Amino acid sequence: MIKIQELKQGDFVIAVYEEMERRGVVAETAPDEKKARVITENGKQDFWYDVENVFGIALSDAEMGRFGFDRELLPDGAVKYKKNAFRLVIPRENDFSEVEMWYREDIRKNPNVHYVHQLQNHFHQMTKIYLEEVVNGMVV
Repeated sequence: MIKIQELKQGDFVIAVYEEMERRGVVAETAPDEKKARVITENGKQDFWYDVENVFGIALSDAEMGRFGFDRELLPDGAVKYKKNAFRLVIPRENDFSEVEMWYREDIRKNPNVHYVHQLQNHFHQMTKIYLEEVVNGMVV
């Protein structure tokens, strides 16, 4: 479950209804009602979900690729993900337990970033650009 105050419009999440998990995008939130409107099925489904049924998507190499990050394996075994001037480094492959990120002079060591929506929010705070999925070089 995600804290409602963490969710922002455009965040990617997993919404669960009747034991079916669907990847979707947050369209809006209703903090007083603890609900999030999530659009799933490539824009075909648009429903309000109780926040107890909305979950983060764990960061992984595959997720970083979905957002168009280039990957570089460093000599010490760490992995650096790059997107324009933004950088994110993890200590080992697929180990997102410790994250260091920077954009120009804004450096953040071990921020609370374990899920895609948290990365999206930090990326936007730092770059003022929304982090969106990329397929074949095109923003989806």
